[in-house]
Amino acid sequence: MSHKLPQMTQPFLQYTGNETDIIFNKGIELPGFAAYPLMETADGAALLASYYDALVETAREVGAGVILDTFTWTANADRSAPIGYAGERLDTVNRKAVEFAAAAQTRAGAVPTIVSGMVGPRADGYAPEMVMSAERAEAYHCRQLAIFAGGGVEMVNAFTIGYAEEAIGIVWAAGKLGLPVAISFTVETDGRLPTGGTLKEAVEAVDAATDSAAAYFLVNCAHPDHAAKSWGEGAWMERVKGFVANASRCSHAELDNATELDDGDPHELGGQMAELARRFPHFTVFGGCCGTDLRHIAAIARQLPVAA
Repeated sequence: MSHKLPQMTQPFLQYTGNETDIIFNKGIELPGFAAYPLMETADGAALLASYYDALVETAREVGAGVILDTFTWTANADRSAPIGYAGERLDTVNRKAVEFAAAAQTRAGAVPTIVSGMVGPRADGYAPEMVMSAERAEAYHCRQLAIFAGGGVEMVNAFTIGYAEEAIGIVWAAGKLGLPVAISFTVETDGRLPTGGTLKEAVEAVDAATDSAAAYFLVNCAHPDHAAKSWGEGAWMERVKGFVANASRCSHAELDNATELDDGDPHELGGQMAELARRFPHFTVFGGCCGTDLRHIAAIARQLPVAA
């Protein structure tokens, strides 16, 4: 199904770091680190829509496309229940998130876009205490993915995944629903996954268990200096299509305990991403994660060698 995705052959922007910008720069509390409740108020919905629209305008400027991810990284049963979203209420907000992204796609006009259902890890992706089997992961994530499929998403993006078994389960669930899926692993400052394995091992394990059913792989929520220790050579590296970077060089533990935002240097981050694009010409997806804001996205987009 990956041949249907336009980002397989042309540059696309992706922004998954809205939460840190909302909390630290906008001064808005997000219980459970969840952005999706903002859709339920007029002001909150306008703020979330502004991220989509600004991303589209940056893409229009440089001649890129945009992946419009739903604001549902924490909208699964375990992570939503503590803030009052469970059962039908959780299902409803997941459906609404798809409609919200689809409306942004309509506003985008001629800019290439794709509506993506965003999935996050069942628990803390940076320190997974409960490692599921692939079968349990499939059963756990299938409900949210089924809602996405029913709502008409064009693909699924699973972000900040910390171990191969959860990724395998997500790929299985997406496959049964006929949805292309991209898996994004997170890595620590040493370039290894939170569970200790390498990116190469994780990609190869997922492909082996799924007959290479994932459309592609990414890395997210790491600074380029840290992700650099993950990259390699060989067929597995050809399966990695991009990077959604943190602004900060801090570790995940340091970021979790931070009381102030470390937003790094947007221009420097853009230059590092551009260098990565030159090193790996097959990379087509670039974006920002924790600590980034729209300045970082613009700096990345404008420095990419594929920019108009």
